[in-house]
Amino acid sequence: MRRTVAVTAIAGGALAAAVLAGTTALAGTTGTAATPTSSTQTCSADCLGNGTGSGRAGAQGQGMRQGNGQGNGQGNGRGNGQGGQGRGMGNGVGNGGDHAALPASGTLTADQKAALLSMAEEEKLAHDVYVALAASSGDSRFTRIAGSEARHADAVRTLLDRYGLADPTAGKAEGQFADPAMASLYTKLVAQGSVSLDAALEVGRTIERMDIADLAKATAGVTAADVRQVYANLTAGSQNHLRAFGG
Repeated sequence: MRRTVAVTAIAGGALAAAVLAGTTALAGTTGTAATPTSSTQTCSADCLGNGTGSGRAGAQGQGMRQGNGQGNGQGNGRGNGQGGQGRGMGNGVGNGGDHAALPASGTLTADQKAALLSMAEEEKLAHDVYVALAASSGDSRFTRIAGSEARHADAVRTLLDRYGLADPTAGKAEGQFADPAMASLYTKLVAQGSVSLDAALEVGRTIERMDIADLAKATAGVTAADVRQVYANLTAGSQNHLRAFGG
């Protein structure tokens, strides 16, 4: 999520690795003989991490599974076995946090680093506004999506750590932001959304549309695979959230 005043899912919340409601999960798996097996891991929507699932493979080997998570964090995945001719289809479940130890998979320009920093605040903005609107409206959608935004923010923080960037949201309470413009926007959106449930849902749609647009801008020109993946996951999550809010 990034607008002219700040890029970011987000930034605040605006990138999970993925950690997030459409997600992609990556994990190493070992191909088995032609008998399907299945396993699952508990995972909320919108997360990145290890994917496991049922599949068939024609040979022993190491493989990668990739899956798109839905609202329940589960999705379809494909895996290609390496060291054999195995190819499997299965259901992948993502588990956030496992990518934190991985090194950066590319380089970022100064502008791309600034966009990533803004995304952290934007994701936090979405989370904090939804927490406030959950309390004022009593609508469970805001509670659920606030949890998703928290995972988005964790995904972006993972990238900040990988690329040696200080987290601008560290130590900030709900409604507090390093960027004064973001703090002002938080106050404005909470006030608008507290009038009624319809007004709250409109604020939700506004935030998600802003996130989608800002993520598109932030993605342009980025070659680092891990950053592109997180941005893609955050975009898919925002699209799901927009639908949930009636957009």
